[in-house]
Amino acid sequence: MTNLRTFGAKARVVKTACILSVFCLAVALTSSAATTVTTLVSFDGTNGSQPEFGSLVQGTNGNFYGTTWSGGANIAGTVFKITPAGKLTTLYSFCAQAGCNGYSPDAGLVQATNGNFYGTTGLGGAHNYGTVFEITPAGKLTTLYSFCAQSGCTDGQSPDAGLVQATNGNFYGTTLNGGAIGAGTVFEITPAGKLTTLHSFCSQTSCGDGGASQGGLVQATNGNFYGTTSGGGANGGGTVFEITPAGKLTTLYSFCAQSGCADGSEPSAGLVRATNGNFYGTTTYGGADGKGTVFEITPAGKLTTLHSFCSQISCGDGDGAFGTLVQATNGNFYGTTVAGGANSSGCGGYGCGTVFQITPAGKLTTLYSFCAQSGCADGSEPSVGLVEATNGNFYGTTTYGGANSSGCGGYGCGTVFSLSVGLGPFVETRPTSGKVGAAVIILGTNVTGATGVSFHGTAAKFEVVSKSEIKTTVPSGATTGYVTVTTAKGTLKSNVKFRVIP
Repeated sequence: MTNLRTFGAKARVVKTACILSVFCLAVALTSSAATTVTTLVSFDGTNGSQPEFGSLVQGTNGNFYGTTWSGGANIAGTVFKITPAGKLTTLYSFCAQAGCNGYSPDAGLVQATNGNFYGTTGLGGAHNYGTVFEITPAGKLTTLYSFCAQSGCTDGQSPDAGLVQATNGNFYGTTLNGGAIGAGTVFEITPAGKLTTLHSFCSQTSCGDGGASQGGLVQATNGNFYGTTSGGGANGGGTVFEITPAGKLTTLYSFCAQSGCADGSEPSAGLVRATNGNFYGTTTYGGADGKGTVFEITPAGKLTTLHSFCSQISCGDGDGAFGTLVQATNGNFYGTTVAGGANSSGCGGYGCGTVFQITPAGKLTTLYSFCAQSGCADGSEPSVGLVEATNGNFYGTTTYGGANSSGCGGYGCGTVFSLSVGLGPFVETRPTSGKVGAAVIILGTNVTGATGVSFHGTAAKFEVVSKSEIKTTVPSGATTGYVTVTTAKGTLKSNVKFRVIP
């Protein structure tokens, strides 16, 4: 059995907001010589609480942006900005407009090519079934679409997952419920707010195409999207699917195909596309010990279980992975579990969660176990994935714990933390593919003195916008490969290869 407190949050249990005065705590914690966890902010209710299932995103200004499920001025969740040093600013408190223009955002944000952020709320809006919104870096929010605008909610309801901006400039996402059958949808929405339902889940016999998609989509180099459903499939344990931009869905794998669901069951998180072209993800349940798995799956649907959680004494390796994995510049994957870990006596006896590293071959190392401090001042129960920032560190959130442990029903209101494992800085291109002449933003750390930019060895003209942003275009003669930025301190390489489209 896993931590019931967080599972209750997933089921939309209403939480009590906390109103406390302490704002921020920054404490360095070292679990090993190479791993340092720092608590940057402890939420207190007034500035948000329970940052649940949305990963942070690094903006082009070098700061991080995220959402909280509850708290804020209207106790309905927030959008916030936080600097790498831990200064938090609440940009928007939901339910600020008559009729509640959306509230309780579960998912994180995506920064679009226009510089604004886009996200979803699970509830609220014109029909109280969630919204898609746009918000500027300064905090001006526009509701683009309110779900359940069609009879029977055929356009979907309760978008739990975040959006992805595709190469065509539009956004793609999923809803947990609604659609033609009531089991959720895959949708496309333009930046102007025009929504198209691409697929309604459970449209095949016995829900063979899956149902209830809680994880976001990822677009591969073939232009198609890949994702997961936590229910349905040939065995009722959820699926991995591929869907074209036109809406043709193919079920690649149905979980619980092995005896005892040794291959995993009910994936809640989305997938990450690795540099080897395969996808990596997690399941919340199943596996050898029933506590979830880490898996690899090829674009053709061949699945390999890399690790079964709770394989160590007292679940020291973690229990219940809700967040999407991230592949770091060293080639390994990093993620979190919502329960388990070394502090198994905490959080109702289920453990308070972990941060882990796993190699592509499946060797898992627990990097940190939460609730290592009195009162869980370091946070507890991380239910989201991590983001690797261009300074080489990881950033994430915990749903509960923090310095304000007496708030939010006595569980704490959650934290924002950073994790250092000794990785060096890099640069990131947005987008990661384009034709010759296409505009590209390069995100970095301390790139003010950049003296050169090249695409796989081909020099490009560039403009330094700030210490964290460079603007450039794909130069003539460029080929697919890494983008590099030359500075006085050395050369920074992009975290992934830039694909030059013919």
